[in-house]
Amino acid sequence: MRSSPSPRVLISYGVVGVFVVSAAVLAWRSRTWPFFHDAPVLHYIAWRIGAGDVPYRDLFEINAPGAYLIHLLAWRLGGLSDVAWRLFDLAWLGLAAAAAFAFARAWGLVAAIGAAAFLALYHLAGSPWEAGQRDYFLCPLVLGGAAGVVRWAERGDRRALALAGVALGAAATVKPHIVLLIAMFAVVIVVRARRQAAPVLAIYAGAAALVPLAIVGWLAAAGALGAWRDLVGDYLVPVYTHLRPVSRWEIYRPHAWAPIAAGVLVSVASTLARRVLTVRHMVAMLGIAYGVVHYVVQGKGWDYHLYPLVAFAAVTLFAELEAALAWRPFAVGLPLAACCLTAAGLLGARGVDAVPTYFATAKVTHVRYVVGDLARITRPDDLVQVLDTTEGGVHALLLLGLRQPTRFLCDFPLFATPEAPITTRYRAEFIAGFDARPPRAVVVFARAWPHGGLERIASFPALAERLAHDYAIAVRREGYTIYARTRA
Repeated sequence: MRSSPSPRVLISYGVVGVFVVSAAVLAWRSRTWPFFHDAPVLHYIAWRIGAGDVPYRDLFEINAPGAYLIHLLAWRLGGLSDVAWRLFDLAWLGLAAAAAFAFARAWGLVAAIGAAAFLALYHLAGSPWEAGQRDYFLCPLVLGGAAGVVRWAERGDRRALALAGVALGAAATVKPHIVLLIAMFAVVIVVRARRQAAPVLAIYAGAAALVPLAIVGWLAAAGALGAWRDLVGDYLVPVYTHLRPVSRWEIYRPHAWAPIAAGVLVSVASTLARRVLTVRHMVAMLGIAYGVVHYVVQGKGWDYHLYPLVAFAAVTLFAELEAALAWRPFAVGLPLAACCLTAAGLLGARGVDAVPTYFATAKVTHVRYVVGDLARITRPDDLVQVLDTTEGGVHALLLLGLRQPTRFLCDFPLFATPEAPITTRYRAEFIAGFDARPPRAVVVFARAWPHGGLERIASFPALAERLAHDYAIAVRREGYTIYARTRA
């Protein structure tokens, strides 16, 4: 006669089941998520790369080149439709969930399914603007890299260590901050290998360098390495990193992180108390420490900067659930289960509220208006300059297949820090490109990032003069103004 499942099994699988069902429901509800906000800007760059342009030299944009290549892959696979973008985002989520499952599988099926389902639920509980964000792309790469390091540490598998290096190196081409995580895992390798550290570390470091060196070689061959170096050294590090839309103390919002953090702490405490700490646990804890640094150092407070932390919190949160219910059910197991269920409830509620989002719907409608207005006053071979960040200007250019006369896709380098010497240099470059190939239309968006509105044009006298003398207002709407060229 078959015995019935124990309460420990029922509770642990019940908790995991809540995450699985919640993620499945939100995955279905997310089918209407649109392609908008940051993603079209990176898709536009991918389109221009496919047409022969080179990042940084021909397109001024602050992201690392790996992000453009991922968007190039998405564009080549599916084009520009909302459905294609939704499928690509879900496929990437599948990779991330599979990596979480693989990392946590050694702790049991509950830990593996729970980690995968938590990661999926967290992503699907966000708004559509989380889809395809750069830090989200890191999840399968950092978890896969961590799993490779652990496999080497446990079994001596050097091929797994090499693949870990490749995955982490690829992640560094999307977000260079990952170099810190690569270094943290290198310390684990040195401690674990001891006298054999040199050859093993050489395998890991050499593999981690492969993808970055390939991309640097591509940029060098295309003549863009100098432009990239200037962007990073003259603008990205000294200027952009200090831009914030609000004060530092207003940007961090907890959402569901109180129960998640509490659950992670309980899980770690249980591991230490039971004296079962392994290299897998330590790698996960290092990942969590890195995730906190990754979020705080960037200083913008944007939700998607949390993804590396989410990835390692996912595998840690469920590592002890089943064991703690068997070891100390009332003191540890049930509190951990309560933390998990509370997080699931908060994430589920957030996900229901997020779909559909007014934010996404309004932006998509905005883009539709811009496309319609530009289509009436431009031809396919015309140039159009947009002064925008993510309000839909570049998205409209992408849908219409239009190019700009300058390399500036976003206008904050021209307006956000007028006192900086680099802004003067960028303005001179902008005007030179503008005069060399005068655009048929100029679209000025009312909302600027990180602050400001239409008044910012007056702070750029050379541009204001050209708009006043050579252009006339063709369209004026609440969110933007389109100037059409009147002078031959």
